[in-house]
Amino acid sequence: MRQAWERLLFLHWQIDPERVQASLPPGLTVDTHAGAAWLGVVPFFMRRVRPRFLPPVPWLSWFLELNLRTYVFDRDGNPGVWFYSLDCNQPVAVTLARRFFHLPYEHAAMRAETDAGRVEYHWQRRGAAPGRFTYAPQGRAAPAEPGSLEFFLCERYLLFAADSRGGLHVGQVHHAPYQLQPASVSNFSLQPFSLSGFAEPNTPAASVLYSARVEVDIFPLRRSV
Repeated sequence: MRQAWERLLFLHWQIDPERVQASLPPGLTVDTHAGAAWLGVVPFFMRRVRPRFLPPVPWLSWFLELNLRTYVFDRDGNPGVWFYSLDCNQPVAVTLARRFFHLPYEHAAMRAETDAGRVEYHWQRRGAAPGRFTYAPQGRAAPAEPGSLEFFLCERYLLFAADSRGGLHVGQVHHAPYQLQPASVSNFSLQPFSLSGFAEPNTPAASVLYSARVEVDIFPLRRSV
């Protein structure tokens, strides 16, 4: 697959590593930075999503996505992302991602408006209360320094997924390093935490980052050893 990710907001909170480890399937270990595990809420825009070598389709290839994620490594020490939920307002994308990528996609009503860089992002999963994210980039954009918290949270090029029989799968993504910058956030929703069985944080996000756009290649999943 080829696609672009735009106007990404990365909100991250520290969490007890033991709590995260208890939620992971066999074969994955929680990854930590300075002794802390992290949960991230990431709303963004999906653009020009299509199979490689095919053009995008107007009604299918543009949509919104919001995920709750943490960071893990497999038995061989390969670092990647584990998703607890991925909300999406494109029903076809939800169906395909569940079937072929074994990812926990959820149907949601979503819309977003932009004005001079400011994003007003509305989200409501089926059966849940509505949520809102209001954010805008601030300051200079630059790639994360290797070894930094920003690098740990954002520069991940593997994703892991589990099928209905408990089999573990791994997929690779490829893109240029994120150009990251601080962001101002005036509204945000913590419902992704509680909807995935976690307590909602009672403190502000410890890390708030924004990236304008990356072009992404996504490769087929394979069974993890």
